[in-house]
Parts: sequence; structure tokens; C-alpha cells
Amino acid sequence: MAHLLHTTFLSSSSSAAVLRRPQTRIFQVSRGRVRVDAKIREIFMPALSSTMTEGKIVSWIKTEGDKLAKGESVVVVESDKADMDVETFYDGYLAKIMVDEGGVAPVGSAIALLAESEDEIAEAQAKAATTASSDSSSSSSSTETASTTATVATPVDPPRTEEKVKVGLTAAAVTGSAAHPASEGGKRIVASPYAKKLAKELKVELGTVVGTGPMGRIVAKDVEAAISAATTATPAAAAPSPAAGVELGSVVPFTTMQGAVSRNMLESLSVPTFRVGYTITTNALDALYKKIKSKGVTMTALLAKATALALVKHPVVNSSCRDGNSFTYNSSINIAVAVAIDGGLITPVLQDADKADIYSLSRKWKELVDKARAKQLQPHEYNTGTFTLSNLGMFGVDRFDAILPPGTGAIMAVGASQPTVVASKDGRIGMKNQMQVNVTADHRVIYGADLAQFLQTLAKIIEDPKDLTF
Repeated sequence: MAHLLHTTFLSSSSSAAVLRRPQTRIFQVSRGRVRVDAKIREIFMPALSSTMTEGKIVSWIKTEGDKLAKGESVVVVESDKADMDVETFYDGYLAKIMVDEGGVAPVGSAIALLAESEDEIAEAQAKAATTASSDSSSSSSSTETASTTATVATPVDPPRTEEKVKVGLTAAAVTGSAAHPASEGGKRIVASPYAKKLAKELKVELGTVVGTGPMGRIVAKDVEAAISAATTATPAAAAPSPAAGVELGSVVPFTTMQGAVSRNMLESLSVPTFRVGYTITTNALDALYKKIKSKGVTMTALLAKATALALVKHPVVNSSCRDGNSFTYNSSINIAVAVAIDGGLITPVLQDADKADIYSLSRKWKELVDKARAKQLQPHEYNTGTFTLSNLGMFGVDRFDAILPPGTGAIMAVGASQPTVVASKDGRIGMKNQMQVNVTADHRVIYGADLAQFLQTLAKIIEDPKDLTF
């Protein structure tokens, strides 16, 4: 479901003072209906996630003076978790861009003005120029007025009375398709926001790129392939790599995502946590993985499935405390898995991991990772986790501790499976593959015995993984 931007309406006869405290002219119509007479509208920064406090303008798909049709993408916004196309649900003209590309604006503040007719573009630009010095106060007042207007217009018949400028995520962002592709140079281009951003950085014309995504959608790898082809053909003209290195001694501000991670980590410090470690033999799991890997099964999916099955038997470890006074036995087992992406960290969620078969779970995981790296995850795909996995085993890390994400009860850090000399119960020496797992838990609701029993169950499932393929 698309997230909608609330917008305040300005009459074309309003003065500059009115723009600082936007007002709506509402006329009473028969039987409680209202009609809004609005010609110049403020478009606000949308809230694209529950934790988003500000957004960054990645790129404006449209330019000032462009005519906008309902359903067209207007701007790409970077939230704390993803880049998302934003579309308009009303016809009009993009009169004034108030936040340039690369600029940051708080949620609810004005980022552009929309005029109903071409004649009102100049008037909108003039009003924006006279109020540039009071944007912050205008933002605050505009949000209040928008809320009041929404309250007044709630019972109204939407088709005739709701005149708000609605701007939301494009269908491409919501469903992964490209129902409302951007227009570039008169040609309709179907591309993900990250592909557009990458193409802009590398100076690649999207019109020359062949898309390999769903319905011909251009994705990041297509842009990279175009660069590789150009490098092979004309090495001297190749664009410089964006990852040329860092300047030692430089001070780099947080990205939007890094800022969100920082806030979450600080919040985690207020939770009383404790840690329990366990050693698990993985020979049987390794053999199973080798057997079904060719069918698209990933080790991440196997670990998530095993964890989910263990949580079924220990629901308290899947619980969470959010208010400090009570805890919730979550009705679903949603395994969030930490993924490092360019400029941050995100936790795509495998929902109902205990109910899905291993093959469906693996396909879903691949889809989530692709969307995470393209910064196209939807909020329900990263903020609904009830238990988190963090795996650094692929880097050879044998053990580590993870920080508990806010709103969850536990997170498990998974180390590498390594050949280890062990003694059997009969006193013989042998070699087994073993991995270390360390669970960090909220001690307000989960106790040491709870974690110990959960880890015992998890070890039994991994050491005899026949149930993972059912």
C-alpha cells in the first residue's frame, strides 16, 4: 500500500504571509460535504517508515515547469532504510523544487510546490522565494494545518471532495514491478531508483541500457554491465570508479541509514541484556546443504528455518518488551537476518519462517537480499522481525557478540563452522565441524534457563536436520 504525503493547499490569491502559515479555503456544500478551492499546493516529505524522521532527495525525476499526470514518478527519496520512487496522484505542474538533490528535509516539511495550471507557476515561484528564510517555521505550521484539514475532510466523499495533493510510492516500489516508470527524454524508462542513482553517478544514459529485471526493468547490475561493456570498447573513456577510496583524515557525516542505525544502537543501551554461548556440531547440516545447494537452498535459509523450529518450542525467546511494563508473546515467528549493504546495515525479514518450506524460504531470501541491495525493501520487509540472526561465519569469524535490535527479545550471532578436534563420549579423539553461536537477550523477559533450553533444542535440530526439508 502506498504511503501518501499530506499536503496543505494555498489559494492563488494568498499573500506571502499566508504561505508561512498555509490556510485552506473550505466551502460548505450540501449534506456535510466540503469542497476545497486550492490552486497552489505544498508537497511534503513523506514518512516512508515508522522510524523515519527525515528524508534525503536522491534525485528529481521531473524538473520545474514539467506537467505532471496522475501516477507519474516525481522524485526519489532516501529514507533510513530504502530509496523509493514517489509519485503524484493529481495532475498539475511542478512549480518549484524547494529541496535540491542531495538535500535533507524533516518528515512533513515542504519539498516542492505544485500548481494546478501553467499560469500559476510564476506565482508559486515568487511565493517560495519570499519565504525561503522561514522554511522551518512554515514546515511546522503547514503540518498542523494539514492535520486540521484532514480531520475536517475525513467524512467526505473522496472522488469529489478530497483535493489534497497525494504523493506516494510508485507501484514499482510496492510490488517490484514498474507500472509507473519514469520518463526520460520523451522515452519511458523502467528502472529501479538505485539503478537511476547509479546511472547518474556513472554518467550512463538509461535509454541505452537493456533491462534484465521483471518486465524489462533496468536494475543496478544492468547499469554496471553497461559500464563494463563501455570499458572494454573504449577503456580511455571509461567513467572513474565511484569506490576510488577514502581520504584519510576526512570527516564524513552519517548517511540517513547510518543515522538511523546510530539512534537504534543508542536505544539498545537502555535494555538490560545478557549473553549465552553454545557450541553446535554441523556435520549433518553441512552434508544436507551440500546435497540441496544445487536446488537454490542457502545456508542462511537453513539456519533461519532451524532457528524458527526451535522458537516454536520456546515462545518466550520469540517474545518482546516494548513498554518496560509488559511483554508480548509474538503470534508469528519472523526471522530477521542482518545484511551489510553500501552505507549501512539492514535486516530483511523472513516472515513465518517456521511454516515455509526450505525451498520457498531460500527463494524469498534471495529476493529480499536483491531488494535490500537495491534499497527497495518495503517497511513490512524489514521492521517486522521477532528474532534476529547475524552471521559473520562467511568471513571466517569464529565468535562475536551482537547488539540487540530495539523492540525484539533476542539476537543470535553465528560464527564459522570449522574442523575441530573433539573427544567422543567413549573417550576417543575425532574431528568434527563445529560452530559457535552467541545469543544476546533482553533480561527483562528472557532468563538464562530460557536461552539454555532454546540452544539445546536448536543444537538437536541442526545436528539431526531431517525436519528442515519438510
